[in-house]
Amino acid sequence: MSLTGSVWLVIVAAFIAANLPFVNQRWMVVGPVAPAGKPLIVRVVELIVLYALVGVLALVLERRAGQVAPQGWEFYAITGTMFLTLAFPGFVYRYLLRRRG
Repeated sequence: MSLTGSVWLVIVAAFIAANLPFVNQRWMVVGPVAPAGKPLIVRVVELIVLYALVGVLALVLERRAGQVAPQGWEFYAITGTMFLTLAFPGFVYRYLLRRRG
């Protein structure tokens, strides 16, 4: 896979992973359905776990492409806020859109 393909794969995976906690009612995406709906704190924990999984995917792709660059706290602060930004459509869908019944 080319470097450009790897970058796009990570971006698309991050977008999908960031929105998964908001568009389904299952625990950790594959578990049983939550009986009364998942509370926001559970969705946030899922978001953090999925952020870590996308980070592992990016690390694997970077390792395959060459040497892994060392990262400081700034890198994780920026990528974390980008991940939250990518989660915005799912948040709007779940909490701000009025469903017409």
